[in-house]
Amino acid sequence: MRRILALDVGDRRIGFAVSDPLCITAQGLETYTRATDDIDKDVEYICEMAKKYAPVKLLYGLPKNMDGSLGFSAQKVLDLAELVSKHTEFEHDFYDERLTTMMVERVLYEEKLDWKKRRKVVDKLAAVVILQGYLDSGLALK
Repeated sequence: MRRILALDVGDRRIGFAVSDPLCITAQGLETYTRATDDIDKDVEYICEMAKKYAPVKLLYGLPKNMDGSLGFSAQKVLDLAELVSKHTEFEHDFYDERLTTMMVERVLYEEKLDWKKRRKVVDKLAAVVILQGYLDSGLALK
């Protein structure tokens, strides 16, 4: 059984998605509201999710700049991944998430969901898009 747990890490929320055991499809799990002043709580929650789904890999969406460089937001994701890796033995990887949240926002807007409903699901759906892109790219098989 090979599952991958994907995270769309934002400043306020983290969206979670998991693959099926064959690593073909991604399913959204939930959106976690981050602790405002305690990154250890965020790390603990991510570790709990990892234990619950027992993935072979944690996949982090990496918010690259449009020119492909890594900026401040990407560094925050890298730092969080490093903290999590100190508490788990799962492999981890990163996948370019440029414009995923914007794409999900547009789809939800076109579906005429109000902003309160969009806010509750956008990060979870962005994690699904990140994970599905990763699975479709063939990178999950490496």
